[in-house]
Amino acid sequence: MSGLIGLDWGTSSLRAFRFDGAGAIAETRARPWGIRHLPAGGYDAALADITAGWPTLPRLACGMVGSRGGWHEMPYLDLPADAAQLGRALGKLRAADGMDVHLVPGLRDPRGPDVMRGEETQLLGALALRPALAAAATFIQPGTHSKWAVVQGGAVTGFRTLMTGELFAVLRKHSILGGDTPAADDADAFARGVAAARDSGAAGAFARLFSARALMLDGTLASASVPDYLSGLLIGEEFRAALADGLARRDTPLQLIGEPALCERYRRAAALFGIELPPAIEDAAARGLWQLATQAGLVNDIPEESHAC
Repeated sequence: MSGLIGLDWGTSSLRAFRFDGAGAIAETRARPWGIRHLPAGGYDAALADITAGWPTLPRLACGMVGSRGGWHEMPYLDLPADAAQLGRALGKLRAADGMDVHLVPGLRDPRGPDVMRGEETQLLGALALRPALAAAATFIQPGTHSKWAVVQGGAVTGFRTLMTGELFAVLRKHSILGGDTPAADDADAFARGVAAARDSGAAGAFARLFSARALMLDGTLASASVPDYLSGLLIGEEFRAALADGLARRDTPLQLIGEPALCERYRRAAALFGIELPPAIEDAAARGLWQLATQAGLVNDIPEESHAC
């Protein structure tokens, strides 16, 4: 039987995809077993469980599983890098079942310096799904550590990490801007925060953070609306900074990759900057795993038009 088992193995979760010989996803499974929360028996037990009953196929994993704190550390590949270069740089380890698990290296931007693991596979999958973007585009990958990545000529040529999600959690839990009041879903407060970042000029949104408390104290922002205001302020700062230094350009396509609900916040923020973003590309990691497997010769290279997700 031909096909592939793809593993998107991050810090807090594990997803497995069983591909048929044409690259279509036959089955998807998920477990809450990221590299920090493994079951008894560790990586081998997690792998055996999530692939139980599946046929013996080549296995390819991306994400934090290949980090210094993961199953086996993979070196970073310096930019610029495309699918062919990543495919040639795959590593592997021998699992307890006696079969190999191939691993995708991360990417490093020496100019930052900055690094990514897992997002590179999403980017390659997004390019396979939207080939028109390969010539020139900027991709936004929201999350705990958001990535803004530039692609030119089918290669990743630069990227930046913004700790937006983690900073939001720290401010909510460990600062004077936090509180015990349950958060309201306040679209107006979110938009107000985005606008505050947009209009902050050279000072940037960090100069506006304390406004969350000032607005609450003078009664113009409800306590339950502070989280949405902060979210808007931080996401808005991503757009302000990216536009200010040319990471994002209004004459170059801008594309979201990621979970729909979070990406929708970015779409709302972009609109306040006069940017209309298309819907997010979902499950790009799966398509990226298949692309890398074909580049590495782990599976037969089937023409893209026969693929289905």
